[in-house]
Formats: sequence, C-alpha cells, structure tokens
Amino acid sequence: MLMSTKTLTITEDAYERLAKVKEKNESFSEVIIRHFPKHSLSELIGILTHKEAEELRTHIRERRKASRERVDRIAQRLQ
Repeated sequence: MLMSTKTLTITEDAYERLAKVKEKNESFSEVIIRHFPKHSLSELIGILTHKEAEELRTHIRERRKASRERVDRIAQRLQ
C-alpha cells in the first residue's frame, strides 16, 4: 500500500526519545502511531461526572449564545 509522507523537523531531544522507544524493526511512524493511537468517542464515556457534564453543557450554551450575539452585532454594523 502506497502512503503519502510528510517531513518533520524535530529537536535532537525529541529524536532521542523516539529512538529509545523504537523497536528493532519498527519505523518512526509506527512508534508515533503506537504511542498516539486514534481514539473513539466511546472511550470518553464516564470521563466526566454528571455534574461536570452539566457544567460543561452550560458553559458551551453560554459561549454559543455569546458568539451568536457577537456575530449579530457585527452584522448590524455592516448593514
């Protein structure tokens, strides 16, 4: 399978850390993927208490409302 590649510039310290955890026949890409796997939203279930979830929902609602109001004010000034 042909995959596209990206070139990264990292510090010597970062390189040394990656090299220390790299297995003999493992690529640096494989090291990174092994240490930073994709996560599923289902893994987040239970991470917040009910109270924390409600506080987060409230905060999100407040920020969305403030954002809509700001957009409305800007739109009115542009008319």
